[in-house]
Amino acid sequence: MATINVYQQFFSAECTFNEVERHGALVMLIATSEEGRIKYEVAVTFFPHVSDDDFAISYDAYFSKVLFEAPGRRSKKREQQLLEAIQIEADSLADEANGKIFWDKPLMEARRG
Repeated sequence: MATINVYQQFFSAECTFNEVERHGALVMLIATSEEGRIKYEVAVTFFPHVSDDDFAISYDAYFSKVLFEAPGRRSKKREQQLLEAIQIEADSLADEANGKIFWDKPLMEARRG
């Protein structure tokens, strides 16, 4: 199985989960390829971010949703389409956690894989 973070970026956020206040969110588009199948999922994890250099991820506040799964392999065109909708999908996951992602306040540049 090959798993690739197609996109990941840290943002300022607000969420309280398991009685812990969290002020950062990591948003990811993840591709998993196995036995001739490709799966793309969006994931959001909220973490405390108590200082500017605190990026210690808490995996208890991790939420994900499969966006696409089918026979095949990675597709740059499909990935671009999924990236265009990532804010909507990530906001939906944040809503489920009673959290908010501040898209206009990135904590670092986006990384693509």
